[in-house]
Amino acid sequence: MSGHKKDGKMRIRAFPVQMDPSYVEDILKLLSNAIREIQKKNNSGLSFEELYRNAYTLVLHKQGKKLYGMLSDVITSHLVTEVRIDVENSLQGNFLDTLNLVWNEHQTAMVMIRDILMYMDRVYVQGNEELSVYDLGLVLYKDEVLHHAPVREHLKSLLLDMVDRERKGELVDRGAVQNTCKMLMALGLNSRRDVYEEDFEKPFLRMSREFYKAESQKLLAENSAPVYLRKVETRLTEEVERARHYLDPSTETRITKVVEDELIKEHMVSIIEMENSGVVHMLKNSRITDLACMYKLFSRVDGGIPCIIQYLSSYLKETGRGMVSEEPGIENSPGRNAVTYVQNLLDLRDQYNMFLDKSFSNDPLFKHAIGQDFEYFINLNDKSPEYLSLFIDELLKRGVKGYSEQEVEGILDKCIILFRYLQDKDVFERYYKQHLAKRLLLNKTVSDDFEKSMISKLKHECGGHFTSKLEGMFKDITLSTSTMEKFRDFLQTSSVGLGGIDLNVRVLTTGCWPTATTTAPCILPQSGADAFAVFQKFYLSQYSGRQLTLQTHLGFADLNAVFYPHSKREEGPSSGQTVVKKHILQVSTHQMTILMLFNKRPVFSFQDLTQETNIPRKELVRALQSLTVGRSSQKVLNWINRGKEALSGGRDFGAMDQFAINDQFTSKLVRVKIQAVSAKGETEPERKETRQKVDDDRKHEIEAAIVRIMKARKRLQHNTLITECVDQLKNRFPPNAMIIKRRIESLIERDYLARAPDDRKVYVYMP
Repeated sequence: MSGHKKDGKMRIRAFPVQMDPSYVEDILKLLSNAIREIQKKNNSGLSFEELYRNAYTLVLHKQGKKLYGMLSDVITSHLVTEVRIDVENSLQGNFLDTLNLVWNEHQTAMVMIRDILMYMDRVYVQGNEELSVYDLGLVLYKDEVLHHAPVREHLKSLLLDMVDRERKGELVDRGAVQNTCKMLMALGLNSRRDVYEEDFEKPFLRMSREFYKAESQKLLAENSAPVYLRKVETRLTEEVERARHYLDPSTETRITKVVEDELIKEHMVSIIEMENSGVVHMLKNSRITDLACMYKLFSRVDGGIPCIIQYLSSYLKETGRGMVSEEPGIENSPGRNAVTYVQNLLDLRDQYNMFLDKSFSNDPLFKHAIGQDFEYFINLNDKSPEYLSLFIDELLKRGVKGYSEQEVEGILDKCIILFRYLQDKDVFERYYKQHLAKRLLLNKTVSDDFEKSMISKLKHECGGHFTSKLEGMFKDITLSTSTMEKFRDFLQTSSVGLGGIDLNVRVLTTGCWPTATTTAPCILPQSGADAFAVFQKFYLSQYSGRQLTLQTHLGFADLNAVFYPHSKREEGPSSGQTVVKKHILQVSTHQMTILMLFNKRPVFSFQDLTQETNIPRKELVRALQSLTVGRSSQKVLNWINRGKEALSGGRDFGAMDQFAINDQFTSKLVRVKIQAVSAKGETEPERKETRQKVDDDRKHEIEAAIVRIMKARKRLQHNTLITECVDQLKNRFPPNAMIIKRRIESLIERDYLARAPDDRKVYVYMP
């Protein structure tokens, strides 16, 4: 036996790398012929399995480079010698159809070739960072066919011409354009857009920009603003539809931006300022649809919305200034009549609310701008707070007709919107208190529910401190009703009487009501004074430590009146007796006091009435005017022996003017209401007095705010204190920095604050 020992390990010898060069050439020739047959669509007799095995063998034996090179040469040769010539021959014929046909055939062939050379794709191509078989076919097609100069230029001009003709209304082969665009996108490797963008999109956008630049000039010259906007809208719709149908979807945003820039952005001011059709014309004529169209289109471009707002705001301010201005010398101008003044503002607000809702999609920018404009012009007239309160007063007075409950509530809501625009909310508060007090005391309110609803709305806007006194007024009315019930029970169970007078007293808390007067009350007729004395004694027995002060300027009375006519025509036909006329006169307490004096003697001078009643001159004049105006049969008092002022047309009374009962007074009604002469708003002296009271109240509010801030912060720099004080008070009134500074000085003098020793611009709270 041999002495050699066998090795137990199995060895794998490497596959021989070297191949016979002639054998390599034979395989390459075989594969190149097969590829040509595939390109000629003669692939039915080919064995794809055999071809794949041959390609596999070449790559396995490191012949991938030769195989890849052969592939590139065969594809290039086919594209140059056959495909390009077919495309060039169709330049003057059915060019797009031919181009799309050869493109589809090339794609089909490259799919088959890729399947044969799949092993080369996986091994050689990836290892050497070459283009894949399919991508190589695309690049060669692009370079040799599509980017061949005559083909490229003709394709670009033809596509642009077809789009241009379609824009002008002609019909074009959309399918051919769509297929061409898909081809251009497919030729951009790895989902890139470079071929589509360079060969079509950029020229398309340049051409579109020039087209729409020229069209915009033509449309502006020939059309009004609404018609122009409609045509812009149509063009945008067409371009979007075109991009979605046969261009690449990514082109949609680019082409719409071109249209927006050339038809809208470049001409915004021209469109808005168009005479008799621009935005001002639309606002004046409530062209809701046109405004909505403008908003929709302008919102697509940068600066479009601010541009509309600028012109809308300018027009709104101009309109508002005209509404709130007081025309000199015209007493009943809209700026002087409270009801007309506020109603005009409410109508204007309704109009712009409609624009906001139906035209501007409740855009916050428009909402903010409209609110700012209303705040601007409402505060130009310092009577706005008074007029708004007067308007609400008229609305809530008993006897207002033509409104349902829902309508009244809706109008109150609108009034609250105007109230928000007021800077001097404290001025409104003072007037509202005065008007509410008169409504409550004179029983002129439509409904307590409406009154409480309005107070609730004000409380929601400004907080409980704003309405605490208003709520206190309602509480007093409720308590007064309860007190009068107790008083009537007391009268029934005691021997005390009121001398036939039906007395009703409202007890008001001094701090809640704005109606208190420091002047002495008028001198009541004895019967009235005695009746009040009985109530006063009863009330003080119920509530010890309180004091009652009679406010006669707010009272009213029903007065039994008997008139004795001197005319013989009113004597009885048989007895010769005079016909006596009896009426119940509804008058104010002051008027009742005046009329009761005529039971003593028939004639009183103005001076006598002043001395006998102790009524202040202004109130006495107002009471007498109501009693002496009208025709001879309608006035209660005759104004006799008039002084020079009266004879010259004046309505004031002289000291020696005399008055007597008008026995010729007649009325079909038994109960006759004597209307008090009241101005719609305050006179200038009254208004100045109210403003002075408001200014005094503001001083206290500013000081209270300063103390609150300093108590919390202990130490604060001057500018910071001013800023925080303004922030706290701006919702009630616009505080003035100089007034705040004066209040700080006053607080320092009274040892509430002190200047810091190390810095005089710093304040320190003094506990």
